[in-house]
Amino acid sequence: MSKLLAALVAGLFSAAVFAQATPATPATPATPATPAAKASAAKGEAKKEEKAAAKTEKKEEKAAAKTEKKAEKTAAKTEKKEEKAAAKTEKKEEKAAAKTEKKEEAKK
Repeated sequence: MSKLLAALVAGLFSAAVFAQATPATPATPATPATPAAKASAAKGEAKKEEKAAAKTEKKEEKAAAKTEKKAEKTAAKTEKKEEKAAAKTEKKEEKAAAKTEKKEEAKK
């Protein structure tokens, strides 16, 4: 049993030795950028910023349009309710007037 344990421990040690990573190679310094590359990079950044600004502006316009449409829809809905309530009230008044007229005729 002890021989088996010794073999397992030895196997673990040998596996640990092989599992070690090789040392990293030193990094080479980057070559300095040329002025043309810097200018094109600046242009690229400017383009990205313009694109992002345009995208943001478009989103804001879309949100504003959506809000405006929602407000118009709510206003139309409210107007429709008011018209319906006015028609209902008018109908009740007519009914009450007709009822009063009938009572007056019945009294005569």
